[in-house]
Amino acid sequence: MKDTLKIQLSPQQERKRALTVWSKVCFAIGGAPYQITATALGFFLQIFLLDVALLDPLNASVILFVGRAWDAVTDPAVGFFISRSPWTRHGRMMPWILLSTIPAVLCYFLIWVVPPIEQGKMMWYMLFYCLFQTLQTCFHVPYSALTMFISNKQQERDSATAYRMTVEVFGTVIGTAVQGQIVGMANTPCINTSLTNSSNHSAHDNNSQILLDNKVFNERCAYMIASAVISLIYVLCAVVLFFGVREQDNRGGLKAQKHVSFQTGLRLVMGHGPYVKLVLAFLFTSLAFMLLEGNFAVFIKYTLGFREDFQNILLVIMLSATFTIPIWQWFLCRFGKKTAVYIGIPWAVPFMILVVCVKSSLFVSYIVSIAAGASVAAAFLLPWSMLPDVVDDFKVQNPTSQGHEAIFYSFYVFFTKFASGVSLGVSTLALSFAGYVTGVCVQSDSVNLTLKILVSAAPVSLIALGLLIFKTYPINEERRQYNNKQLQLLLRNEEQESEMEALKPDITV
Repeated sequence: MKDTLKIQLSPQQERKRALTVWSKVCFAIGGAPYQITATALGFFLQIFLLDVALLDPLNASVILFVGRAWDAVTDPAVGFFISRSPWTRHGRMMPWILLSTIPAVLCYFLIWVVPPIEQGKMMWYMLFYCLFQTLQTCFHVPYSALTMFISNKQQERDSATAYRMTVEVFGTVIGTAVQGQIVGMANTPCINTSLTNSSNHSAHDNNSQILLDNKVFNERCAYMIASAVISLIYVLCAVVLFFGVREQDNRGGLKAQKHVSFQTGLRLVMGHGPYVKLVLAFLFTSLAFMLLEGNFAVFIKYTLGFREDFQNILLVIMLSATFTIPIWQWFLCRFGKKTAVYIGIPWAVPFMILVVCVKSSLFVSYIVSIAAGASVAAAFLLPWSMLPDVVDDFKVQNPTSQGHEAIFYSFYVFFTKFASGVSLGVSTLALSFAGYVTGVCVQSDSVNLTLKILVSAAPVSLIALGLLIFKTYPINEERRQYNNKQLQLLLRNEEQESEMEALKPDITV
């Protein structure tokens, strides 16, 4: 009878067991693949399509927009299928994470391959970009929702989120370092369009073509090597996550819950006011940093003229973000999450203005990068730290309608990814209209002005709009603590009921 009792009470005992540091670290490592690949794509895909794959800016803008828009559409679809997935011995989220990994890395590698065909080149990139985004969604949406299934305690989830954000920002460092340094080593001279002497015109054209061919060949090899290294890291991180984290069944009280359809759950989630306000606020602030991320490499390379240093400047941004994540975690625990938003998100605004107003200076660029990295860290940490608060608030207000975590997370990712697709497509299209020329040393004044708008004026305006919306966000520290106490009380009642159910057969005997 003792053995039977032990087996029956083990789920409750597992719930009460504290989340270990090792589990938090393994959980955090699982977030690195998304950030590594997203950073490499965000910083380098635009410049790869323009200067290495030699696509027309209009075609490149179509690829970037369609790929990110498709990625956004797949998020709620994957969220729907996850919400209907059965609970397995590995959990509900883990099978999705594991099965999507190998196909995802294959598609990621092929994104950075230049096919030996000219006519179908655009379709090549669009196909593998969309496939990779779909498979990565099958990894990232269940991983994001896994936050709610590693522990039922708010404090442990916040701590695990801080671990996760630290590793994810470090993942951006890895993505920037691997992609940037390998590609930077293959950097070759650009085409100097200022040589226009007619007597040397033919020789200049031949030399320019040779330079361009060498540049493209070297950089194509470099991008393929970088993508292979990142693919290997992706697989290793997924393996650590799978074997290092045990997904807990924190659904609780399922017998008393009312089963609702996905459409009904979606209406409940989208009708939850705090969630809508949080998503809208971070939608605009995320869009600001996506514009900066997507265009900063081109801005450094052409507008500031630091062709040899652009990958190092990007690396400094990510290193600064990595080191400031623990500071922001301490700050939000000490002063509250809303205060952290008001301080952390606009921190980069003065430096965004400075980088376009001050005459081109490498020293100023590094100072701006360090300051911008601190704000990037806040933008990374705060949304994922505050989403569980919204989910808890929904659970308190809707105690009989649970199990919608995947919907909360997938639609947040949907809106941010769709915004990212719009930002990348519009910015690349703007460069096309401004007269961007592939492979040259110096771009026109209209291109430089467009880049200044894309990395300064537009992001600053979007940050201001996001903060205005955030003022209406109702979950403060008092409400968050109240929700936490209510959920813990509900959980204790459910555990007592479960223990009584487990004892019934033995009492009968």
